[in-house]
Amino acid sequence: MTGPEPFTGLRFQLLGPLRAWRGTTELDLGQMQQRVVLAVLLLHADTPIGRDQLVDAVWGWAVPARAANLLQRHVSGLRRVLEPERPPRAPSGLLAWTEAGYLLTPGPAQLDVRAFDGLIERAHLARARGDRAGTAEALHAALGLWHGRLCEGMTGPLVDAERDRLAERRLSVLEERIEVDLSLGDDFDLVGEIHRLTVEHPLREGFHGLLMLALHRAGRQAEALAAFHRARRLLRDELGIEPGQRLRRLHARILADDPALGTGPDDRGPTEAPQGRAPRTPTDTGLPTTVVPAQLPHPVAGFVGREEAIDRLDSFLPGANAGPGVGPGGDGGTVVITAIGGTAGVGKTTLAVHWAHRVRERFPDGQLYVNLRGFDPSGSAMHPAEAIRGFLDALGVPARRIPVETDGQAALYRSLLANRRMLVVLDNAQDADQVRPLLPGSPECFSVVTSRNLLTGLMITHGAQPLGLGLMSHAEAKAVLGRRIGTDRLAADPDAVRDIIASCARLPLALAIVGAHAATRRQQPLEAVAKELHAAGSALDLLDGGDSATNVRKVFSWSYERLSEPAARLFRLLGLHPGPDIGAAAASSLAGLSLAEARTLLDELTASHLLASPSGDRYELHDLLRAYAGELALTRDLPADRLTATQRMLDHYLHSAYRASLYVSPYRDDPITLVPPLPPVTGENFADHDEALSWFLREHAVLLAMQQEAGRSRFHTHVWQLAWALQPYFDRAGHWHDSAAAHERALEAAHREGSAHGKAVSHGCVAYAYMRLSRYEDVATHMRQALDLYEALGDVLGQAHVHRTLSWLKDEEGQYEEGLDHARRALESFEAVGHRTGRARALNAVGWFCSRLGRHREALDHCVAALDLLEEVGDRFDQADTLDSLGHIHLDLKQYEQAAERYERALTIYREIGDLYNEADTLSSLGDVLLATGDRGAAGAAWGRAAVLLEELGHRQAAQVRARLAAEVEAGVPQNKAP
Repeated sequence: MTGPEPFTGLRFQLLGPLRAWRGTTELDLGQMQQRVVLAVLLLHADTPIGRDQLVDAVWGWAVPARAANLLQRHVSGLRRVLEPERPPRAPSGLLAWTEAGYLLTPGPAQLDVRAFDGLIERAHLARARGDRAGTAEALHAALGLWHGRLCEGMTGPLVDAERDRLAERRLSVLEERIEVDLSLGDDFDLVGEIHRLTVEHPLREGFHGLLMLALHRAGRQAEALAAFHRARRLLRDELGIEPGQRLRRLHARILADDPALGTGPDDRGPTEAPQGRAPRTPTDTGLPTTVVPAQLPHPVAGFVGREEAIDRLDSFLPGANAGPGVGPGGDGGTVVITAIGGTAGVGKTTLAVHWAHRVRERFPDGQLYVNLRGFDPSGSAMHPAEAIRGFLDALGVPARRIPVETDGQAALYRSLLANRRMLVVLDNAQDADQVRPLLPGSPECFSVVTSRNLLTGLMITHGAQPLGLGLMSHAEAKAVLGRRIGTDRLAADPDAVRDIIASCARLPLALAIVGAHAATRRQQPLEAVAKELHAAGSALDLLDGGDSATNVRKVFSWSYERLSEPAARLFRLLGLHPGPDIGAAAASSLAGLSLAEARTLLDELTASHLLASPSGDRYELHDLLRAYAGELALTRDLPADRLTATQRMLDHYLHSAYRASLYVSPYRDDPITLVPPLPPVTGENFADHDEALSWFLREHAVLLAMQQEAGRSRFHTHVWQLAWALQPYFDRAGHWHDSAAAHERALEAAHREGSAHGKAVSHGCVAYAYMRLSRYEDVATHMRQALDLYEALGDVLGQAHVHRTLSWLKDEEGQYEEGLDHARRALESFEAVGHRTGRARALNAVGWFCSRLGRHREALDHCVAALDLLEEVGDRFDQADTLDSLGHIHLDLKQYEQAAERYERALTIYREIGDLYNEADTLSSLGDVLLATGDRGAAGAAWGRAAVLLEELGHRQAAQVRARLAAEVEAGVPQNKAP
């Protein structure tokens, strides 16, 4: 006699609140005690549990009277809920009584705890093979199954014990996942997450170590060391112990700036070369040789087909005899993957990413990837300068070492790739002009470009090899469906499969969407799916251009109509977001939902393949789906509803950026006042500076797009206030051109709004950006206009800021009397409004100009007063500036010991905060002090280090310091190591 058929159609969730579904319908599991019984049975799935053991696991010591009868009642209740179609007295195929006790057999794919175990096993197998991307993918998927604590809200002896055990296992997996992500080069994105984990689990040394490592790899050594000292104080205060050996050893390695800690995915040491190549020494760019970027997105799981295209791509590789320009010693290779007839959704990106992962071992120096957004529905294609800046960040160049001018950045990018074997994937390019500045000049590099256009210009000027990518063959399309819904279902109804493939126009995007729906509805015959697709239609005419486009639109419509109404509404609203991606918190604000509600709907959209989730809480729409969503919003949502959603979205980013800016620049003294956001928007909150800066880095492209969207939607106040909030981040990260462009848009918006205060603020901010770009005439023009506006408004604090910026301008121009006048007027204004930080900064400025004019005693009094005040308020950055001023004054007074002490204190702070320009400037001055004391060797070392830093920054002072150093070398100054 055969046993019962395997039970299918049910899914159980233990990792979070206990939940169960039949298909897409959630089941009511009854009262709490009955739910505890189900939880215990699920934790013993496929293992019999005796009646007495089950009673103990449910009630423990508090066993009620007639516990066996209660247990039988709960089991009967569960059978009715889980097997409603089972005839009375018929044996259960799911929850049976055996000689050994109750046996629940949910099946291997229906229980999230088992899926979690399976994914962890898959991750460990991938790691054993050296497949770090596969390891990361499996670990991310495993952690994505968690929706809260095990059986949240329930209690019982077994449930409580298992909750603690699995919570500890989850944390161990989380540590492992972060460690693997770090090895793949995701340092910047991880800092904020790891910091939050150290707050939530303060005694877990592993998280503290990961935070130190992430900060160190992000070039933030001082912050990494500070993270160790915070952990050490915490362990001492809470437990009375020192950190463990592993954490202490990591601290020592960071303190010594061990280059092996910066190693990328292949774990080579700092001098170990890729196979077959000699070790290289650091170049003049200052880039560590161990920085190995690994920017490729995760490949699509279960990629099938496209064998001919893959073979052709392989043939283009250097050394594959593919023709001129791609062989060894040639000009490198450039392949253009282009869609025949401009077809979208044909799988260009999927192919490029899959192939890039396939050959990445041939490019041991790293892989760069960027989505150029050439056909984004918002029309905001990425400028090549933005892409280059992203590549420089990925290559580990500290922000302060990146040249100001775009041409300098492009030159640095090409220099960094010279003689390196790197793969560069330029995805979704608009035209050849967008691509050319991004192509490396090294013959050892290889570039892959995807575009809907042919990009003939690249073939002419760069010898690019075209690869036309057409529709999938019927066999390939069938294989794609088979990977998603199973070959057994395909074989059962070949006619329906043929119709489905025809409806999807053999396009991977459409096939993925239909396959996702069919996979979750295994009881629905494929014939029914084919008929629904054939009948699907829409009044929308979103996609023009032939049968393929029409069919894709029908697939979108068919999938959209199967969404729940809340998910369908969120999908439409996502079409209002300019992209390129969105976080869960921003999506909740856009839709006016709680974060939990938004995540549920985002999960539904992701499961339907209408939305992709490349990492964590980030989501993105294919550009065709973004256009489709936007069209739906225009036709199905009222204009007032769209406008309100847009305001909620803009409010979210503005208030989040405002809070983040105050962490990045906590002593900012030119505050603005925001209007409260529309309910229920609150914006994002940040624990500290690192989390705020990580958010800016993550949202950089979104924030720029959002400012432009605010302008298009006529939310003019949001335009100039968002630019104000972005300024500290732009300044810290060195995005001078982005800063200037954002503040130019802000000024235009303030004029459109007619806000005198907005115009004054924007004139001042754009002048600040122009100062960084050495556009001094423009600075003076905008400062005069800002001053006129602040005077008309009677805004004394605003006038103080203008005078302080004008004093900076006059110092650059060498007009010290005028600079002193502006500094004094700034001081008077700050004192009039009782602004302590502004007063301290102005005191330092007055002292500086007095020193430049030879009035050293007066200068000393002002700067000492400034330093005292800055130490009271805790403003470290301005303390360094003031210490530098005092160093100059003591040097002029020939008080060399005091001058050296002031400069060294300033250097310590500048290095802590990563201010390379001021570090170089102070080193140059310290060299003067050392020379005056007769220590010519130390002076030469200080000037040499200053010159290196200034050259890395592309600063005009580098030549002056080099000339000084050369003159002293001729006079006999030895060059030792820098201090």
